[in-house]
Amino acid sequence: MGKNQHVTPHPDGGWQVKGEGNTRATVRTSTQREAIDVARTISQRQCSELVIHRPNGQIRDKDSHGHDPFPPRG
Repeated sequence: MGKNQHVTPHPDGGWQVKGEGNTRATVRTSTQREAIDVARTISQRQCSELVIHRPNGQIRDKDSHGHDPFPPRG
């Protein structure tokens, strides 16, 4: 399983995609939508989780593309 991908505001403006624990951004975009699309592709390929943050840093949404340890019963 790969690193979780975080979509966060970039300090110099725009948005960034960072792998969990990385100090540098993988990708920097001008809109959050572009960053989410890139991060979703990476997280699907790596079977990891996508974590989307709000402009204030608070977690807005999560999307799991890995093997969930406790899948919901349906």
